[in-house]
Amino acid sequence: MTEKPRSGPDAGVVTAACAGDRQALDHLLTQCLPLVYNIVGRALNGHADVDDVVQETLLRMVRGLPKLRDPSAFRSWLVAITIRQVRDREQARAADRGRRAHLEDAEAITDPALDFAGLTILRLGLTEQRREVVEATRWLDPDDQELLSLWWLEETGELERADLAGALGLSDRHASVRVQRMKKQMEVSRVVVRALVAAPRCAELDETASTWDGTPSALWRKRFARHIRGCGVCQGLDEGLLPMDRLLSGLPLVAVPARFDVSRVLDAVSTTAPSGHGGARRRHGRGRRSGRIGGKQVVGGSAAVAVAVVAALVAPRLTGGSSPTTAVASPSPTPVVSVTPSPTPSATPSASPSPSPKAKPSPSPAKHTAAAPAHIASGAKKGVGVWSFGGVSQALAASGASWYYTWSAQHSGITTPSSGSFVPMIWGAKSVTDSSLAQARQYGPYLLGFNEPDMAQQSNMTVEQALELWPKLMAAGKVLGSPAVAYGGDTAGGWLDRFMSGARAKGYRVDFITLHWYGGDFRTPQAVQQLKSYLAAVYARYHKPIWLTEYALIDFSQGTRFPSAQQQADFVTASTKALDGLSYVQRYAWFGLGADPAKPSSGLFTNGTTTTAAGRAFQAAG
Repeated sequence: MTEKPRSGPDAGVVTAACAGDRQALDHLLTQCLPLVYNIVGRALNGHADVDDVVQETLLRMVRGLPKLRDPSAFRSWLVAITIRQVRDREQARAADRGRRAHLEDAEAITDPALDFAGLTILRLGLTEQRREVVEATRWLDPDDQELLSLWWLEETGELERADLAGALGLSDRHASVRVQRMKKQMEVSRVVVRALVAAPRCAELDETASTWDGTPSALWRKRFARHIRGCGVCQGLDEGLLPMDRLLSGLPLVAVPARFDVSRVLDAVSTTAPSGHGGARRRHGRGRRSGRIGGKQVVGGSAAVAVAVVAALVAPRLTGGSSPTTAVASPSPTPVVSVTPSPTPSATPSASPSPSPKAKPSPSPAKHTAAAPAHIASGAKKGVGVWSFGGVSQALAASGASWYYTWSAQHSGITTPSSGSFVPMIWGAKSVTDSSLAQARQYGPYLLGFNEPDMAQQSNMTVEQALELWPKLMAAGKVLGSPAVAYGGDTAGGWLDRFMSGARAKGYRVDFITLHWYGGDFRTPQAVQQLKSYLAAVYARYHKPIWLTEYALIDFSQGTRFPSAQQQADFVTASTKALDGLSYVQRYAWFGLGADPAKPSSGLFTNGTTTTAAGRAFQAAG
């Protein structure tokens, strides 16, 4: 067996950092940050507290460096500090839950947007068995998730078994026993994942899952596994499972979010380092200064860390200029109209939208700089909404879209290009059927939620109705997008805001936010800025990845008005460039692929080969 390469700081860098060399300390933080981030993220299963625990771990590392006696033991020492911080966090939260009221407990619900399993699926484009392994991690006990975070890094070559055992306070032999037990639970979890996404799914398993809320847990893993062991239909699902060691060894670490970019010298936490680190003066007094990480309030204690090092620990300040990894929302000069002509499942949509009621403009968001998750490659973002028309499959292939959807759980009559993928949708209340969900399970890892439930002409659902049906969508086992509201996604007390509040209170999973946007200002710079402002405001409210699944320039404020062909094409070019640059926008879809040559529209193709001006711009984008 060949020895796995292991990256990391050498003893010389550690020695220099211990002696107060600021450059060495910055270098040390840069190299160890991915290791700490992955341990904490996997151990906490991506809880919103990950950033805080990572920050506290690195602060403790910096404070403890002068006392480190053996620089060659730095890695094991750092891993032990990290695990101790994870355990301290769990103990503190357990004690806190005993004191807090039920409504306050809602704040402790895991944020699926930061769920490492979901992020790994979203960012790495895993093969099917790797995707199953990553999803299976959600079903482990907390102790096993902690152990998995270390074993995973051992498999990638970032840790040695001695590091793992030392962090857990176990002998190498005892650690090996723990690892084997954890791996057995993972194998059980993998079979559970397969059983839940099987199409068609076992009827008895469906009955077992009838009271399940769709959230993976160790308790439900045991219940589902008990059924699978005794079920003739479900038996054999473990056939062909590759060993986890082989599947995980090729997985890179999850990227550290841009907010931890060590190249940015930030002072969001107003603290200074001990004299041993860079000669900075110690702050007098016992007051506590607060900063922010990823939109959450964090507090620095009396012990301090060099301002030059804080770049590795905190997000950009919430005031000031923009950067490639941030988006600044500024007030819109004109109202942003956001009522959309989405197709319904009962009829084939026309190439151009039908009139909609007078739209209410989305309120202009206040100025805000949103911290963003890691950048997603622009090539995977560009998509399009598709309905049937002559030459639709040929047009789709020629469009250059990397993904598409049809407002349905299937794509009848439409051929998926070899370079593209189909994303299913559960359109409305009547679409929540066993057959539709079974169809949706056949296609990739994603599922789009209800279409414009805030519009009477679309799925027309109350928040309460959507929440009642949501567990059935969660049970599909997909990376799940929120209902796509027609407008007001950034509005406090709006349809989406009430849905998200209800989902948090019930512990329901929403992995990303789905939005629609239509602009009534046909001036390209203004329209792009209004779109960016809306997206930034929505991200600032929910801090989840965003899919913009319908957008174009169409003014619904007085009837239906379209820009000129050139104005629409100019907007396509500018908006796709802007969206590719927003790291929290994971995908976008133009409305739509088809265009009626006899009428104004925002469509891209009038047939399989003939493009509109917007279509040519779309082909050239990305």
